[in-house]
Amino acid sequence: MSERTTTLVTTIPQLREQRDALSGSVATVMTMGALHDGHLALVARARELADHVILTDFVNPLQFGPHEDFDAYPRDLDADLAAVDGLVDLIFAPAVEEMYPVLPPTVSVTAGPAGTVLEGAQRPGHFDGVLTVVTKLLQLTRPDVSVFGRKDAQQLALVQRLVADLHLPVRIEPVDIQREPSGLARSSRNVYLSEDGKQEALALSRTVTAARAAAPSASAIRAVLADALDRAEVTWDYAAAVDPATLREITDAHRGEVLIMVAARVEGTRLLDAAVAEATAP
Repeated sequence: MSERTTTLVTTIPQLREQRDALSGSVATVMTMGALHDGHLALVARARELADHVILTDFVNPLQFGPHEDFDAYPRDLDADLAAVDGLVDLIFAPAVEEMYPVLPPTVSVTAGPAGTVLEGAQRPGHFDGVLTVVTKLLQLTRPDVSVFGRKDAQQLALVQRLVADLHLPVRIEPVDIQREPSGLARSSRNVYLSEDGKQEALALSRTVTAARAAAPSASAIRAVLADALDRAEVTWDYAAAVDPATLREITDAHRGEVLIMVAARVEGTRLLDAAVAEATAP
């Protein structure tokens, strides 16, 4: 595919004008900036799937709790522009006031009960904020396909549910987790870790790898995760194997797809990892 011209837009009218000018299929990649190789893998997949790519670069305040790192979250629009220059058609990087003239918004989207477990239990209201901004961005960019990474596994599951339940005319395309050579899942928050912290954080990838290797036994998957929690190599928030349709923890009798999700704190930084397995045996 030939290199394309990348245009930065910061307002909704600009985005609508530029979006209307695109002919052919469109893919979106939704980010909060601080772009890394994981994001670039999403861009690469989007380029394979559509004629045009729109990248959104917006740190969404609705998905941050009162004691989380909204103000400290890394922001470098110039670096983001350089990272994807020529790879995407449009970058939409609005101010908070552009996306939310009233904050909190009068009308928003709720994730329901599935948004209150696991990540949702640790971060109340987080997924309501995620689904609200995703809905807004899907309406504004009007893509044929939107690309999401598997690392934020609960987010992906809820976005897929959002699209199905609201009959939104878009296909959600999952992309496998991108990892550093050590196995650590790539994340914008990795910049907060020291070299020792990065080594400590490998407990997450080791755990999801071991749990996935325990398939097809549902009971063995559960045992691997329970053992990781007992060993407490990191400060675990959870290590769970859930049914992707309900996000409820599986039993030993579970058959079918299993979503393995872990979250932990390392040097005060909260990290996620995930894997998908298939259970066909007790």
